Amino acid sequence: MGGAAELKVVLVLMMVVVVMIGGGGVEAQSWCVARSNVSDKALQTALDYACGAGADCAPIQSNGLCYLPNTLVSHASYAFNSFYQRKGQGSGTCDFSGTANIAISDPSYGSCVFPSSLSTAGGTTSTPTPTSTPTTGTTASTPTTSSTNTPVYSLAPGSSIPTTDTNKAALRPSITIVLPFSLLLSSFTYLFTHVVSVQR
Repeated sequence: MGGAAELKVVLVLMMVVVVMIGGGGVEAQSWCVARSNVSDKALQTALDYACGAGADCAPIQSNGLCYLPNTLVSHASYAFNSFYQRKGQGSGTCDFSGTANIAISDPSYGSCVFPSSLSTAGGTTSTPTPTSTPTTGTTASTPTTSSTNTPVYSLAPGSSIPTTDTNKAALRPSITIVLPFSLLLSSFTYLFTHVVSVQR
């Protein structure tokens, strides 16, 4: 292949990369789900926090599409993911005192759809101040192991979520950035080595 033809191929590849960087790239989806190996008390506290701090917990109420299965892990997973998506998958928004982790497979089932982005979660990236009353105005029927009369799905007085950055979402680079950058770098390397060799 001649030097001019190789240069055209490289330029076409670079244009593809620029288009991908401009918003045409592939973005990896992630969800925040409850860990099954933590205590019910820890899960309940984290669930109460999520629902009191901005998660959409209406779908896990008794008349909601995600109420069944009526388990603490299932309800916590939905609430954790709602909070995580509404906060724009921000660093530290999927930890809940170690009761949650990032999943890369969609946990949706039947008619219960877990949001996968800020736009599908209907939220904002601002952080509301949690209250000590239920966000839905009713007490949910998910059992609690707590001996207090704290309403389920509300923020218990004195409970808080740590602002740690140890979740895996903060550490994983987005495919939207890595893939185009690696293609661009490869194109420039190819262009530089072949143009320099043609000029010699």
